[in-house]
Amino acid sequence: MFYLRTLVFYDLSDDKRRSRLRDHLRSYGLRRIQYSGFIGDINPHDRHLLAIEVRKFIREERESVYIVPLCNRCVRLCKIISAKPVSIVEESEVEVV
Repeated sequence: MFYLRTLVFYDLSDDKRRSRLRDHLRSYGLRRIQYSGFIGDINPHDRHLLAIEVRKFIREERESVYIVPLCNRCVRLCKIISAKPVSIVEESEVEVV
């Protein structure tokens, strides 16, 4: 099966729904990289299911969930500026400040 590195970011106003969404994203094998950001390898079928399932967490017009698949080239081109090492790309690609 074909997997793509996938970023998921969300903006939800309710703590309870945020917590349930975090648990749901972890059930897909995604790991947290920011307070409201997760990453992991997901196949197209599961990414489609996830897109359907996260709709139940959206209640207000200003809330959103972004599901962003990245090809291998995009992952290699990714630059992360951080005060601590980050591991979505090879460590040599991370600029630690």
